[in-house]
Amino acid sequence: MRIRDWQDVLQDVVERDVDPEGWRAVAGDRARGVGEDMYLAHPRVGLFVLKTYAKNPYEVRGIGSRVARHLDDEIGSFLPDEETPSRFAVQSPPENEDHAQSVAKRLETVVQTHADAPTRPQDFFDDVMGALESPAFGPMAYDQYDRPDELEGLSDEFEDAEKLLDSELEDLIEEDAVDRGFM
Repeated sequence: MRIRDWQDVLQDVVERDVDPEGWRAVAGDRARGVGEDMYLAHPRVGLFVLKTYAKNPYEVRGIGSRVARHLDDEIGSFLPDEETPSRFAVQSPPENEDHAQSVAKRLETVVQTHADAPTRPQDFFDDVMGALESPAFGPMAYDQYDRPDELEGLSDEFEDAEKLLDSELEDLIEEDAVDRGFM
């Protein structure tokens, strides 16, 4: 397992040449300490874990790694399905002005199409992400105040990786002194 900066792991996700709608995510608070945990999975790529925290209101720091090359039934049981209402997306900005205009025209068409016809929120989201050329998006199990059961299950499944990543993250947190309160 190779531990890297969390943004490098996300860059790896972005560069994967797989169906962008095939991604799944599970996220929530860390079990102990500040920050959040997130698992990103795709059947053709495997499973990634990210551990992040807010150093300040403008900067997020963290680490991550690929913890599984394949998704078996046990790992898949912790991942959300298409009917999960929460969604996530990984975005990259347009390359230049012409690309931005092209994306804007596609997005305008998608919004108008969905405005004129009955639609499910998940379908609207998927079509918008397609128009924006999102490299990874899909359903997400997320709890902004706690840890979803799926996150606990994945953490238990990858206990050794969790311990190693938590230790590395704690070093970053200590280095940034965000683990101390005000005096």
